[in-house]
Formats: sequence, C-alpha cells, structure tokens
Amino acid sequence: MSPQVGTPDDVVLRPMRWWDTAAVHDLERDLFPRDPWSVQALWSELAGVPETRWYLVAVRGGVVVGYAGVLLSPPEADVQTLAVAAAAQHSGLGGRLLAALVAEARRRGCRSMMLEVGADNEAALRLYRRSGFEAVARRSRYYPDGTDALVMRLRLAGEDADG
Repeated sequence: MSPQVGTPDDVVLRPMRWWDTAAVHDLERDLFPRDPWSVQALWSELAGVPETRWYLVAVRGGVVVGYAGVLLSPPEADVQTLAVAAAAQHSGLGGRLLAALVAEARRRGCRSMMLEVGADNEAALRLYRRSGFEAVARRSRYYPDGTDALVMRLRLAGEDADG
C-alpha cells in the first residue's frame, strides 16, 4: 500500500459541519463529475441534522478524504451519499463509512436501508453487495448522462421477512 493511501486507522470519522462543505464539494466534483451536489444542496442536507439527516466526514491529517450521509425516517433509512477520495480508495474507508451509516440507522430504529448507485459503478456495487445490500430495482436513465441506477436494499436487524 502506498504511503499516500494510508490505512483506515489513521482516519478519524466525525460529524460533518458547515465548514466542511467546501472540501466535500471539491470531492463531489472530482468523484461525481456527471452529477455533483452543489454547495447549496450540501447546506440543505446539513440543515436536517440531527432530526432527519446524519452526515459524517473522514479526516486524515486535517484533510477531508471521505464523507457519507443518510436520511433517517424510521422504519426506513436512505443513503444519500458516500464517497472516498481517489487517493484513499481501496483502504477499507468506504466500508467504514457505510458501517457508520448502518449503525446510526439501527440506533434510530430503522429496519431497512435503501440507496441508488450507478449501474456502472463496479467498486461501489462490490462494497454494497459485500455489506449485504441486494438490488431490488433498476431506474433507467436515472443520471443526467443517461446511466441507469440500481436501487439496493439492506434489511437491518429485527426486520421480519415481509419487510
């Protein structure tokens, strides 16, 4: 592993704050050039914390290297975003961020978690499948460039078979 990648252990997860929005927006533009969130969208999401939203950032050496957020409306949770800077990918950080979202959803009494992901985003699909998410639907031409999205669901502990 290269020194710039590091390990998940040298990264601190903490709540996202308003002063993180510029760094998160920079990562958004780098990682999601086809449809990045605006600074205004990030501010709007943070306005829902803690009532219906929960956002965190991953920080290494004072630099935001990842972020994630979830909409919490028990019994459902919906992953709004999850991203890891290119230099920090393949270090386990995405899994750590996702695990934090799942833990918060469980803490708030959610029984399932949903998300949409680009059907062509193999790295994200591997992460979600490895974490127990299953594809439940496909949204054709969901993204502005015409890419399909897969809708995925994770059944959280305590959910009955009928969902």
